[in-house]
Amino acid sequence: MKNNNSKSTLQRLLVIAVPMVISQASDTIMLFADRLFLSRLGGEYLAASMSGGLTQLMLSFFFVGTIGYVTAVVAQNYGAGRSGKCAEATFQAVILALISYPLMLAAAPAAKIFMAAIGQSALQVELAYTYFQTLVIGIIFLVLRHALAGFFIGIGRTRVVMAANAAGMLVNLPLNYILIFGKLGLPAMGLRGAAIGTICGNFIIFLILLVSYLNRSNREEFSTHKSLRLQPAVLKTLLKFGVPAGIEMFLTIAAFNLFVQTMHTYGTQVAASVTVAFNWDLVAFLPMLGMGHAVTSLVGRNVGAGDPAEARRTAYMGLRVAWVYSFTMLIIFVFGARLLVGVFLPGGEADGEVFTMAVTMLRLVSLYILADSAQIVFVGALRGAGDTRWVMTASVILHWLFAAVVFYLIRILNVTPLTAWLFFIGFLIILSLSMFLRFRSGKWMRIKMIAENGDLPEHHYSSGACLEIIAEEPVSGPGE
Repeated sequence: MKNNNSKSTLQRLLVIAVPMVISQASDTIMLFADRLFLSRLGGEYLAASMSGGLTQLMLSFFFVGTIGYVTAVVAQNYGAGRSGKCAEATFQAVILALISYPLMLAAAPAAKIFMAAIGQSALQVELAYTYFQTLVIGIIFLVLRHALAGFFIGIGRTRVVMAANAAGMLVNLPLNYILIFGKLGLPAMGLRGAAIGTICGNFIIFLILLVSYLNRSNREEFSTHKSLRLQPAVLKTLLKFGVPAGIEMFLTIAAFNLFVQTMHTYGTQVAASVTVAFNWDLVAFLPMLGMGHAVTSLVGRNVGAGDPAEARRTAYMGLRVAWVYSFTMLIIFVFGARLLVGVFLPGGEADGEVFTMAVTMLRLVSLYILADSAQIVFVGALRGAGDTRWVMTASVILHWLFAAVVFYLIRILNVTPLTAWLFFIGFLIILSLSMFLRFRSGKWMRIKMIAENGDLPEHHYSSGACLEIIAEEPVSGPGE
């Protein structure tokens, strides 16, 4: 019986996870190719793509986190049979996305001050800000795609999101190559070309989601064309639970960005090495976010049905699947590090300081790959069970404690880059361990689930009650 249960758990998990993993893989390929092309221009351009790109994410993540909560609102209404409310909630997210754009544009100039204040060279600041500044012009499409993706994830039609992301990738890859290197008679635009290609990819994803959202079947089932108006009550719900999620996403990415920017103060060579290591780390990390989303969804349903045993089984099944992939990447990183780094640093740089440091960093990445995937799975499980406030508090505290310690080590004690890198690895292991211990404690099983209309009888939850299970922490849209 246990084997049958495990098999059915695995099947349910993969049905949700596979489209989301593929969606995340599309974003991974876009980021990877973007930096690969720029590496051909020099290490300083490679480093600038990470510094500027990460700063753009930091700028947008508060709004992405807030707007992304629309997934939970849509899921509740869809489960409760209120299909018309799904479109109303989605349009409130679109309104917030449009409001966020001028705010992000106004805040953008502060990024250059931040980069310079950290202690980076004038060249690094100028290149990174060039890339960042161009990305920000089209940041509205990044935010809007998350609003619409939340609708499709909420109603469980994740294949639409998968198809949109794949199309965006197919547009982004050749366009980046053409614009960066100046092909087909166009001038070589370097970093600006890479940013424009990324914007176009996000635009295509948004456009496909928009057309799908407004197609005939969705108009008939969800009245998507009749819900284009402000709904203060729905907007209030979105802000009430979405803002804390947005704050967490902003603070954690800001802490990570501080670490990366501080590593860049060592100079262009270290910055290039860090970027190469992280670019391969993305191949291990981003696809597993899809597994985290699937675990969140299934654990939430299991807890709502009063079946904590199945919720626990789902989390550990997700961990096993994630570890199969992560262990494969671990082997590749350990034994193929020189080959992988050579993809970004070919030819004469193969025996240089940048190459040697990047190889060492990439091999050290293997020390935390399993811990990182475990962290993704257990965070997903805790969020699905409603233990979102603990996740938010623990994550923010640990991220900022780490960022402060590393800043002191680098800027005051002048430790070596590899020493700082080892502290980063230790931080991720501690973060993962904290999430595992919290899940194993079982405290999430005592969290009371509340629907909008009041308490529900124990072990009798409607599917719509899943809103409060994942309240305050949205299921992330693709590419986050």
